[in-house]
Amino acid sequence: MDELVERVDRQDRVLGVVTRRQAIREGWLHRIASTVCRDERGRFLVHRRSEQLSRFPGLYEVMVGGAVGVGESYEQAAGRELAEELGIRGLPRLLFTFINRSGLSPHWLGVHEAVVPDAVTRDPDEVAWHGWLTEPELHSALLEWRFTPDSHEAFSRYLVFRTAQS
Repeated sequence: MDELVERVDRQDRVLGVVTRRQAIREGWLHRIASTVCRDERGRFLVHRRSEQLSRFPGLYEVMVGGAVGVGESYEQAAGRELAEELGIRGLPRLLFTFINRSGLSPHWLGVHEAVVPDAVTRDPDEVAWHGWLTEPELHSALLEWRFTPDSHEAFSRYLVFRTAQS
């Protein structure tokens, strides 16, 4: 069954409930929550999506995430996705949102950050592999490995946000 999402406008206000498949097909804005995960040493969690996923199978990602469900906040959705994909409990911190046009269809992307334990319990149906990379290693990987389209955009915005905060 296709998941239900809230169709939203350019100000991120709810217009109604649609299926995610319909939102993608029609190019309607909806919400996605993603989390940049770091460990205590500052390394970034990178993972490769399972080959059986319908969206971007086998590609790498800098973030863990998925669609924001009906009635969910960005933070709640990000926390749910962390639990489902990596077995991590807790609410990540929302940093910023923006309209992302680099995925399958335009959507509001809520970018979160979380410090997580080194040991994660990945869901093999979602995550085929995961590893920890330093920032220089991640920059090299972004040039050499095949990442999802929104990984580049969201991560570069994350770095700008982080730099502005320090």
